[in-house]
Parts: sequence; C-alpha cells; structure tokens
Amino acid sequence: MLSAKSLFQEILDHDDSFRLFCSIAAGGEAQGGWENGRIAALAPESERDLAPRIARHGADEDKHGRIFNALLKKRGLTPVPVPDEADYTMLLERRGIGLPHERLERDEPLSVRDIVTYLAHSRVTEQRASEQMELLRKHFSGHPDIGRAVKMISRDEDDHLAYCHEELLRLARAGHGRTIQRVLRECALAEIAVHRDVSLAVMDRMGRILGWSAPRSALLAAGIRAVYAYERLGGWRRMVSLSMPARRDALGGPATTSVEFA
Repeated sequence: MLSAKSLFQEILDHDDSFRLFCSIAAGGEAQGGWENGRIAALAPESERDLAPRIARHGADEDKHGRIFNALLKKRGLTPVPVPDEADYTMLLERRGIGLPHERLERDEPLSVRDIVTYLAHSRVTEQRASEQMELLRKHFSGHPDIGRAVKMISRDEDDHLAYCHEELLRLARAGHGRTIQRVLRECALAEIAVHRDVSLAVMDRMGRILGWSAPRSALLAAGIRAVYAYERLGGWRRMVSLSMPARRDALGGPATTSVEFA
C-alpha cells in the first residue's frame, strides 16, 4: 500500500534512510536558527519590540535541530552531509527568497522592508512546516521513538505560523499591505517549485537506499509533480492569505526546552 504513513514508516525503519531524513531536517532547522538569531540582532530600532519574538523563533529552530540529532544519537547514528539538491533553505536563498546570508553577516541594522521580507518568507515556509508536521503527528504521535518529538515540533511550527500571521497583519495596518502581498506571492511561487525539486531529490535518494522498484519510484515522482501542479494552479494561495490567529502573541515569552531532547 502506497500511503504517506506506510512510506514514512519504511523510511523510519531503515537506519540509512532515517539517518538521511533526520540529517536533512536538522540541517534546515539549524540554518533557520542562525538566520532568526541574526535578524533579531539586526532588527531596526522601530521593530525592537519584535526582536525577542524573532529570537524565540530562532531558539525554537535550534531546539528542533537538537531534537533531530538526538533521535539519531538514540539509534547510534551520526548525521550525514545534506546533498545540495536536498538543501531546502539554500535553494530558496538561491532564488532570492528571504534575506540573503551576505546581508545577515553584515553588522548593519535591517530596514522595516527587510523585516517584511523576513516575515513573508517565514509565513510561507512555516505553512509548509506546519502541514508536514501535522501529517507526522496524525500518524506517529504515539510512536515510541519519535512521538514526543513530533508533537513538540508540530506545536512549535503552529505557533510560528500564528506569529507570522499576527505580525504581518500589524505591518499591513501600518501601511505595508501591498508590499506584503507582493512578497508573499513571490515567496509562495518560488517555494512550491523548490519543495517539488527537493522532494524529488530526497525520494530519489530514499529509493536507492531502500531498493524501490523503478515503477514505484516513478509513481512517487508522479505524485510529487501532481502536488506541484495543484499548487501552481491555485494551491499556493493558502500560503499568502492572512488571518488573525486564535492564539495571540504565540512567541511571547522564553523558548521552551525538553528534558528528553535538548
């Protein structure tokens, strides 16, 4: 049976595929932690009240990276290098999405426009992260090895998405509405293409590790391309809408830690 649950169960059960999965996830989370930390440090004076929330976002991402590395360690595994074609954050940056690392490495305050770009980029990528973790939580929240990690990360991703909605709406009220919608659209259209490419690259590597047949690999690739076609035709719009979240100030307060993982 070819389903999301059976597919991930197969990846989870094999050491090499699990190692690749956790390594890719940990690398992306660590990168997000660094980016948010730099943005918090460089926030303009007019957005200094936002800096603690940006820092909290970064601390959560760092925590997620530690969690994935801890899951590897628990099975006696070590991380592997992330293949360039599977490096989601790097590929987004190459498409000009988000704030470039070259800019974040300079000790110069960001502009409000930069903050809008950061939040729009985060709103789109956190939508993807929230959906992916919700899928894992649906099928594996009770799993003895990854259940607690999945539930914790899923809650955090939902909070990150809520925070992005709330802050973008605040900035829209301050007169940045048109810029926000334009940047959101650019980010969403780039993200769905990068997600397709990364998904194809990861499934290709997983297929070789797990010995999938050519027909099965072709079917999975067709499914990935079908998702992209749906998103390109209109599914991307879910990534650009803004609504006030039920939970306000989701990133107010210090980052949470976990005795089990951190």
